[in-house]
Amino acid sequence: MSIRIIEERLTSYKVRNEVEEMQALREITQEVILCSLGRTDFFKLAAFQGGTCLRIFYGLNRFSEDLDFTLLKSNKGFAWQTYLEQVKDDVNSFGYNMEITDRHTTESTVRSAFLKDEAIAKILQLQYAGKTSLPGKIRIKLEIDINPPSEGIHEVKYLDFPYISGATVQNLPTLFAGKLHALLCRDYVKGRDWYDFIWYTARKTSINFHYLEHALKQSGPWKDIQEPITHFWLHNELYKKITSIDWNEAKRDIRRFIPINEQFSIELWSKDIFIQQLEKLAIT
Repeated sequence: MSIRIIEERLTSYKVRNEVEEMQALREITQEVILCSLGRTDFFKLAAFQGGTCLRIFYGLNRFSEDLDFTLLKSNKGFAWQTYLEQVKDDVNSFGYNMEITDRHTTESTVRSAFLKDEAIAKILQLQYAGKTSLPGKIRIKLEIDINPPSEGIHEVKYLDFPYISGATVQNLPTLFAGKLHALLCRDYVKGRDWYDFIWYTARKTSINFHYLEHALKQSGPWKDIQEPITHFWLHNELYKKITSIDWNEAKRDIRRFIPINEQFSIELWSKDIFIQQLEKLAIT
């Protein structure tokens, strides 16, 4: 393999500044990692989820930092180590020099690993990064839920870069349910969550309510809730959340993850905008 493949892929992004260039390089690295995992039995045991999944496989127009996964069946004995050795060998064949750290405690239901490369941006022929400051570092976190909510629905999709590779991914209604769980349960404002909410509601994406209910009853402020999770209940709780948020804080979080030509729309973010989107929540 050659670093030239990474450079050629990078030119296809048509970036316009250093931030976009480094975001694009991170995403290319994410794809290399996903293809590497696809060479193992990983996707027989786990599914891809989260914002990066939504961008790479479903066309979300924002960058994302992490690679989030969920086991298909609960397994407290899961460990990243076997897969990380394969990933390290594969990414190094493209010119990377990845430092990999496996961090988790046996008590945690989320197993994390961190991949870092401090040199790749110095090796590549970049347009913007490193011209006026030191080139950025590539840092990617891998997380996997080893005790997933039940009722998730999955499908197989395929990457074609850097080579053809299959991946098990959550389908859109299940991804939306996972995002709604985050919106309702996260105890801080994350603008990226609300950007995704607009994306889902604009497309009238249906919701996997069974998965959402299991997730809510498993963790968060509604753990062990007895009442059913209905469209009416969801609408009311999201309304409360929307009317309590500092939208300026949400704007600050999302800006570096979206293209320049979309920045103007973030200025429109307000309680009224999101209440309007809430009314587009698909009834299933």
